[in-house]
Amino acid sequence: MSPQKDGPVPPQPFWDASPLPLSATAQVLLLQDGVASVSSVSPTTYGLSEPRGSVLGRGSCWGSPPRSPSGSMRSPAPGARGARSARPVPVGTTPSRPRCLSARRNRPEGKVLETVGVFEAPKQHGKYETGQLFLHSVFGYRGIVLFPWQARLYDRDVASPVTEKSENVAGHGSKEVKGKTHTYYQVLIDARDCPHISQRSQTEAVTFLANHDDSRALYAIPGLDYVSHEDILPYSSTDQVPIQHELFERFLMYDQTKVPPFVARDTLCAWQEKNHPWLELSDVHRETTENIRVTVIPFYMGMREAQNSHVYWWRYCIRLENLDSEVVQLRERHWRIFSLSGTLETVRGRGVVGREPVLSKEQPAFQYSSHVSLQASSGHMWGTFRFERPDGSHFDVRIPPFSLESNKDEKTPPSGLHW
Repeated sequence: MSPQKDGPVPPQPFWDASPLPLSATAQVLLLQDGVASVSSVSPTTYGLSEPRGSVLGRGSCWGSPPRSPSGSMRSPAPGARGARSARPVPVGTTPSRPRCLSARRNRPEGKVLETVGVFEAPKQHGKYETGQLFLHSVFGYRGIVLFPWQARLYDRDVASPVTEKSENVAGHGSKEVKGKTHTYYQVLIDARDCPHISQRSQTEAVTFLANHDDSRALYAIPGLDYVSHEDILPYSSTDQVPIQHELFERFLMYDQTKVPPFVARDTLCAWQEKNHPWLELSDVHRETTENIRVTVIPFYMGMREAQNSHVYWWRYCIRLENLDSEVVQLRERHWRIFSLSGTLETVRGRGVVGREPVLSKEQPAFQYSSHVSLQASSGHMWGTFRFERPDGSHFDVRIPPFSLESNKDEKTPPSGLHW
């Protein structure tokens, strides 16, 4: 934090920094110049087969996309691009002409697929229950659902009903957008897959402010994530501990009489209730420019006192998705940050979180998290990402405007995680 000055204090953006690796346990990350980030990793890929009665194997590449309950082939989500053959994939083999995600680099020669479980039909309606096992359709990791969140999705690419709640950020010049309810899930990521998720940075951990006495520290829980309903590829397993995560047996227990056979312990319910203000996902913002879709999810982290003033913290998660087959590379970012105190900050820089990701047909998505603090209880952010095409030309992609709102109902600031 810079020293306090007379007059309005500009917002303090916290952006890209050198990666700080995380272990499998929750730990404290000291902020370096106001920034915390997590080391990047390399891809995980899977061999997939038919959803019902077939074996799901962990191995070299994506196979056939899942079928809908009616039996018709369901279009694969970005990043889960299936083979052209619709035949099942036997264990130890791969489908013909698969689209692999860096398979040769990650899988030792001659290694057979390992059995993971059996696919289930994705839910077109309703929510997944606590304990549902899944593969992430974009990033390919194994996970398990802890509980759902009902978010408001503001999609600037879709016309929404007039009766829905509206949102518009002053000063951005963007159209008014109607929000609609959309389901996300709090999930645990299998620790075996965390080292193999190349198209992500920092989103394998959820960060929280540490206790009130240490304003420079963040708590991080590795392997905790937020997943949209359409990114869930459900499967079942006979393994009583199918997910390796330090919190798995602390939050869930096996009950063969239930479907799914993993139920919440009292510790999960208590943890959710105590940390609800800092875990809650409420608003999701989405906009597409030139076939590049940008999704932003802001999270309020709490307030701290610094230099006789209140400092409000937010974390925001951004996903970039290339909806076209043309390869593009992110080169620059341009942010505008408006504070309720009346200040407007402009931030420009190379790439994001120290990287300039390439979005291709094989790896069309990249996701990262960062933090920002304001010396005001609310504000707005918006901006653009500059991308480069193979021919050297550039184009700008809009970042949808989003609000930074504090939880005014909270009487006291958070004091780290409650267990």
